[in-house]
Amino acid sequence: MRYSPVQVYNLQLGPYRTQQDTIPPIAGGYCSTVVLKKEGTLWSWGSNSYGKLGDGTTISRTTPMQIGISTDWKQISTYLEHTIALKEDGSLWSWGYNNYGQLGNGTTIDQYSPIHIGSDTNWIQVVAGYRHTIALKNDGTIWGWGYNFYGQLGDGTNIDKLSPVQIGTASDWEWISVGSHHTVALKNDGSLWAWGKNNLNQLGDGTLIDKNTPTRIGSDTDWITLSTVGAHTLALKSDGTLWGWGHQYRGELGDGTTIRRATPVQIGTDTDWKSISAILNHTAAIKNDGSIWTWGWNYFGQLGDGTTLDNYSPVRVGTDNDWLYVTGGDAHTIAVKEDGSFWAWGFNNFGQLGDGTIHNQLSPICVMSVDTF
Repeated sequence: MRYSPVQVYNLQLGPYRTQQDTIPPIAGGYCSTVVLKKEGTLWSWGSNSYGKLGDGTTISRTTPMQIGISTDWKQISTYLEHTIALKEDGSLWSWGYNNYGQLGNGTTIDQYSPIHIGSDTNWIQVVAGYRHTIALKNDGTIWGWGYNFYGQLGDGTNIDKLSPVQIGTASDWEWISVGSHHTVALKNDGSLWAWGKNNLNQLGDGTLIDKNTPTRIGSDTDWITLSTVGAHTLALKSDGTLWGWGHQYRGELGDGTTIRRATPVQIGTDTDWKSISAILNHTAAIKNDGSIWTWGWNYFGQLGDGTTLDNYSPVRVGTDNDWLYVTGGDAHTIAVKEDGSFWAWGFNNFGQLGDGTIHNQLSPICVMSVDTF
C-alpha cells in the first residue's frame, strides 16, 4: 500500500494507516454541506432538495443539523443531490435523489434519511457522482451503481444498475474519484485509469471516445492521489508535482489558460503540493507548508481571495499555514484547520456555508470552533 502526500497526521486517528484515512471529514454538494465530527456524528446544512441532507425532510437549513443519533460514521461523499456514507463497521449507507438508482438500494425511490445498502461490511471508500456512485472494498475490488449511459460504471455495458455491481475482476485498485459522467482511479502500482464520458477529454487518454471499461491513461506509475469533478481532473505524483486534464471553463486546471487538455499536463513547476480537491469549475489545494491555494471560477467568491475575479493559476488564500483539509460544492469551498475548526466561503444562497445567513462570503469565515474535527 502506497501513501498519499496529503497530511500525514490526523488529529483523531494519529498516524494514517491507509490512504483512505486521508479522506476529508467534510463534503460539499450542490448548495449543501455534510460534515463528520470527531465524535462520529454526522451533520448537514444548505439545500435539502430530494432529502439529500438526510434529516428526514426536504427543508433547507442555514445552520448545521445532526443527522440521526449515530456516533459511528466514518466517511462521507456527496455530489449533486445524493449522499453516500460509510460507518466504522464498513457498512454502506445512502440517501437523497435516486432517479437512476444511485443510492444502490435496488429502487429508484428517493430517501430522506440514511438507509443501509446491502449487508457487506468491507467497504473502505465510496464516492458520489452526478448520478452514479463508485466504491472500493478492502479486497481491492471496485463496484459501481446508478446511471451508466456513458459507461461510467465501467462494467462493459451502458445499462443503469440499481444495486452495486463489480467492475471487472481486478483486485488491485487503491483510490477512486468520480466526475459528472466519468470515473478515474488509481491502482496500487501507481498507474492511472479512467472510463465513462469523454466528450471534453475528461478521461485524459488523448481521445474524445467514451469508454465503458477501465482504460489505462499513459504509462506512468508514480501517481499517488487524484480528484475529479464535472469534466476536469487534478492529480498528484510522488514527486509533489501537480497535473491536470479535461475541460476548462474558467481556468480550473490552473495552467494559466482556459484551453482544454486531452492528456495530463503539469501545473506550474512547484513540487510541494500535498492534497488536491477538484470542485465544480474551480479547484483548491494544500501545500506541504499548510497553505491553501485556489484557482478557476470565482463569481461568488468561492476562491476565497476576497474578490470575485477568476484566476487561471493557483493563488494563495490568506497567509495561514495551518490548513488540514479542503474541498467544496458547486460554488462554495469548505476547509478544516489543524485546530479542528471548520471554515467556509463562496456561494451561500441556501445557507450552505452554515453561518446562519444566505449571504455570500469572499473570504474564509469560521463556522465551527476548534476541536470540532
